[in-house]
Amino acid sequence: MNTMKIENKDNVVFYYNVNKDIIQIRNKLQEQMEFFNNGSTRDIKFRIRQLEKLGNSVKKYEGEILKALYADLKKSAYESYMTEIGFVLREIRHTKSNLKKWAKPEKVKTPFVLGPGKSRIISEPYGQILIISPWNYPFQLAMVPLISAIAAGNVAVIKPSELAPSTSAVIAEIISDAFNENFVFTVEGGVERAQFLLSEKFDYIFFTGSREVGKMVMESASRFLTPVTLELGGKSPVIVNKDASINSAAKKIVWGKFLNAGQTCVAPDYLLVHRDVREKLIERIEHYIKVFYSDDPSTSIDYSRIINSVHFKRIKGLLDNTNIIAGGKTSGKQLYISPTIVDRVSLNHPLMKEEIFGPVLPVLEFRDINEAVNIVKSMPKPLALYLFTSDRKTESKVINEISSGSVMINDTVLQVSNEHLPFGGVGESGMGACHGKSGFDAFSHKKSVMKRSGLFDIPLRYPPFNRGYGLLRKLSG
Repeated sequence: MNTMKIENKDNVVFYYNVNKDIIQIRNKLQEQMEFFNNGSTRDIKFRIRQLEKLGNSVKKYEGEILKALYADLKKSAYESYMTEIGFVLREIRHTKSNLKKWAKPEKVKTPFVLGPGKSRIISEPYGQILIISPWNYPFQLAMVPLISAIAAGNVAVIKPSELAPSTSAVIAEIISDAFNENFVFTVEGGVERAQFLLSEKFDYIFFTGSREVGKMVMESASRFLTPVTLELGGKSPVIVNKDASINSAAKKIVWGKFLNAGQTCVAPDYLLVHRDVREKLIERIEHYIKVFYSDDPSTSIDYSRIINSVHFKRIKGLLDNTNIIAGGKTSGKQLYISPTIVDRVSLNHPLMKEEIFGPVLPVLEFRDINEAVNIVKSMPKPLALYLFTSDRKTESKVINEISSGSVMINDTVLQVSNEHLPFGGVGESGMGACHGKSGFDAFSHKKSVMKRSGLFDIPLRYPPFNRGYGLLRKLSG
């Protein structure tokens, strides 16, 4: 490792301990920008062809993707296809089917006083996009923003998470198989690679990960006033009111919470249950844990593992001095933490101070829906909010009084799979959105275009301004 002085294209100097291939990456970035500037990506047919190439490559590498996800997270083939590969293929199909409509210029009205003329809004690509993806859904959360970036006519660089090295390697193979490097390429490696990329000026940055790293990404982007989308996380509550279908709620909470061993940004982070149905709900949750993962989830092929020892120790430490009523079994060697329910948790407990991001569900109770709403509002705005109720007034109250990235009524997590809905956070849970048209719009600059006829001009616009004041006020309304 040698110290190298790097000056980016805006003459900002950084010093790094880098490998020699950093220079190669920088050259690729320059070549990629040259390719973008030649205008090829602006052609809609070109974009559709690239999406088809990506889809074909994903199908070609399906087996390798499944193996990689198992190596990194011990995900079953079924879960991997459902939440990663199938998710990506659906996004490609939906985007291809709608791209021409999304990209069509939008005609808007021209005010009478500005006429005669025509106005429209054009979606144009930002340019060079940096996508930094996380380790928990390492394939899906790299590919989905890439699909949107391609659809919008950009070139892109993907930095997969080094914490999921097997999936990172497969992503690099897929990208190399599908695209020329001057269009899309992958940069693998650790923190130094990410720091180097953030020292360069991109036209847009899309980051998925923790709040702490998101703040650093935003700070780096601010050097160049680069727009960002931050898909972060937070403590997403699940509220179960006394009028809910308790059996159905328990089944869906267990599925959403323990999918990928709780390592899902929109997983229910804590449970708020009405005191009248608390015992019944907990009994049903315990029941479905056994139904889904057997009496010993460590033997279940459908139950994932914690990504690494650092996160394992963090989650395990959160269980200290708690009232564990189900689960609680751990194995550092296997990076295994069983589906765990912790009862009677106070708002001051460490479990309620940070996003758990693991298979631990704290339980709090409430006496009326106002109390539940106030508890959620006392905390940072969540990425997702889940409510189980059969009462329309309760539903309306929760939706209208609690700010959150998304809301799901009588189920969990599935809102993310709806390509017609934007997915994103609010406040500390993130900014911007992705999926479907929302993703296309995120990576598109909305350019205003107005064309006036030369047949008529408005004399009141020109000096001297000592005439026509009354008429000007009347025209301005």
